[in-house]
Amino acid sequence: MKRRTLVLAGLGAGGLLATAWLRPGDRGQPHDAYFQALSQELKANGPMRPVMLIDLDRLDHNIEVVRQFLARSGKQLRLVEKSLPAPGLLRYLGEQLGTQRLMSFHQPFLNHDARLFPEADILLGKPLPVRSAQLFYQQHSGPFDPAKQLQWLIDTPARLQQYLALAQGLGTRLRINIELDVGLHRGGVSDTQTLGQLLQLIADHPQQLEFAGFMGYDPFVGMNLPSVLGSQDALLAKVMALYQGYVDFTRQRFPALWRAGLTLNTAGSPSYRAHEQERLSSEVAIGTGLLKPSHYDLPSLAEHVPAAFIATPVLKRTGALRIPALDEKSRLFAWWDVNQRETFFIYGGNWQADPISPAGLQLSGLYGRSSNQELINGSPAVGLAVDDQVFLRPTQSESVLLQFGDLLAVRGGRIVERWPVYQE
Repeated sequence: MKRRTLVLAGLGAGGLLATAWLRPGDRGQPHDAYFQALSQELKANGPMRPVMLIDLDRLDHNIEVVRQFLARSGKQLRLVEKSLPAPGLLRYLGEQLGTQRLMSFHQPFLNHDARLFPEADILLGKPLPVRSAQLFYQQHSGPFDPAKQLQWLIDTPARLQQYLALAQGLGTRLRINIELDVGLHRGGVSDTQTLGQLLQLIADHPQQLEFAGFMGYDPFVGMNLPSVLGSQDALLAKVMALYQGYVDFTRQRFPALWRAGLTLNTAGSPSYRAHEQERLSSEVAIGTGLLKPSHYDLPSLAEHVPAAFIATPVLKRTGALRIPALDEKSRLFAWWDVNQRETFFIYGGNWQADPISPAGLQLSGLYGRSSNQELINGSPAVGLAVDDQVFLRPTQSESVLLQFGDLLAVRGGRIVERWPVYQE
């Protein structure tokens, strides 16, 4: 054989090997026993539309992890309502974890909280426009006493002046919790001069304002930050040094405002575990970590397990991927990638979520997203048929949990509760 022929033959064989090596492998697998049981339960007893599932067995595991932390640290727990936006879910967690403390972020939900949880102690999780506070009082009724049970979060002297005027107009007293910037840099007090102005305003108007404590949110302590930015221990030390400085300033300059029982709130789901040893803060706030969506796959939450899943039925199964206008030319995609040889259109879609079961499903960037009938591809190995369920794992909880109507609580693969979510 001529040398040129040998070279070409070698190049041809090498090209085929390279092509075979570059082609995606088959990632498809059918539902495992866990998701297969859920699929069957939803076929038999579900609404056959998109739903949000809360797995109580998995949730109980996360509850136990938090319970053990609370026992070791001696801290109180405040449940973050925006991340767990269903009264039934909040009630279940409150009973299991022995807390009546809530953190609220939205005026309509705050009014629901005050009505549904009349014994609760509620701390606002962000400073609300004073008009929102005014609407709360206009709409509030029932035994919940805001003057004793509600803390408004304040970040600037200008906002506190607005709240002072509101208190004077209503003839009531407002409990004021001051937001501290302990490193997140999303607003809040960042110097003692501003803190002094706030505390002086409170001290000058004892009939309208009461100092209730501090909130210092530090989720970045538990995030996967580059090591060059500091270790978790180093970041926490900086946070607590700032927090301690504001506490010391208040105790020294405004001793009449300091008392036992102030709310010294800190942490969030990503960072709560870091606060086990420090003794300055009195409570931690936890919400999303109890459900552990995918954006919370963090080393700090390694002991937590995912407890929330979206389930939705397959409406159509149409074979290999076909792109509009390309028509039969689309066969190239399925030839190249075995994971595009089955096409499924699901009920709904375009959520902040990723397919998790059957394994190997993938969204199509070529076809585009849809909130009505999302296209998902897979290999024949996924074994899906029309009316089978596709499961997705949300990336976050708060707004996503509000998109499906009642949450379906499942235990042992069976639907055991239906929990309505908050409404405006």
